[in-house]
Amino acid sequence: MQKLLFSLGLIVTGLITGYLWQQWANARGPARAATIPLLRKQLQKIGLLFFMPVSFVAAVWVVSLENIRILFLPLIGAGALLLGGFCGLGAAALLRKSDVQKGTLFCCGSFTNLGSIGALVCFVFLGEPGFALIALYKLFEEVIYYSIGFPIARYFSGAKSVSTFWQRIKQVGTDPFFLVATGAFICGLVLNLSGLSRPAFFETINAFFVPAGTFILLTSIGLGMRFSSVAGNRIEGVAISLIKFIVIPLAAVSAAYALGFREIDSGLPLKVVLIAASMPVAFTALVAASIYELDLELANACWLITTGGLLVVIPWLSFLLTFL
Repeated sequence: MQKLLFSLGLIVTGLITGYLWQQWANARGPARAATIPLLRKQLQKIGLLFFMPVSFVAAVWVVSLENIRILFLPLIGAGALLLGGFCGLGAAALLRKSDVQKGTLFCCGSFTNLGSIGALVCFVFLGEPGFALIALYKLFEEVIYYSIGFPIARYFSGAKSVSTFWQRIKQVGTDPFFLVATGAFICGLVLNLSGLSRPAFFETINAFFVPAGTFILLTSIGLGMRFSSVAGNRIEGVAISLIKFIVIPLAAVSAAYALGFREIDSGLPLKVVLIAASMPVAFTALVAASIYELDLELANACWLITTGGLLVVIPWLSFLLTFL
């Protein structure tokens, strides 16, 4: 119960802090409101380029990698992201949505909050070993977003593609967030395989860095929250919630179970898959909708509805983890 309350409390507090900051800035006039996008980017840089990399290095350093089947974890993560996107397209077709809305629902179905909320929940419920495996699960996340997700969003926007596949791959390879996240994982992996013992103080560092980094990222997300979009997009939000919280977890956990993840490290990889595959829409979906002039209100509504759904999903995950 303490773990449950801590994770929910941190998520809610971070989002509310960002939202109240946004409202305060808007009330102070256009000049102050104009600083919100810059502040959001600065907070994201602090969280993703400082707190999270240090945490991932420390966690991957001590995670058990003895079983070769664990290498299937990033493939399950990639499959879950792609499945969510195509389920989003299916929902859009059933709801008879326009091409712009199809692109939006693809992004909402695919793009998943693994880096802040997913990592936090794994850390709180599964400790450093679970936190380390979330880094492996999301290994191909940025590659899929930039090389597949964003081009599909562009296609449904009606905009002509101006880059080749290899140009998009190059874009991924030069993105600082991708480079830092991948570098942190590789650094932790090298230390893990080196046989060097991790200094004890790293456990204390992670106990502070993971919640602090998550809080900063959630505050940045709260700075972009808009509740006005929810009323007109409730049905679409429910459809994406069903995909995020039922379809994808069932498929991902089934694949992980078939690969024997329950027999590895007391079922730890299977538990990580359950948590990671049950996370809400990532804020990246709003970024794609904004860049390609998709339905930003729809993306915001799906993001808000699924994020709010964590109030039910996290207690449910806490219950399910006792059986895995």
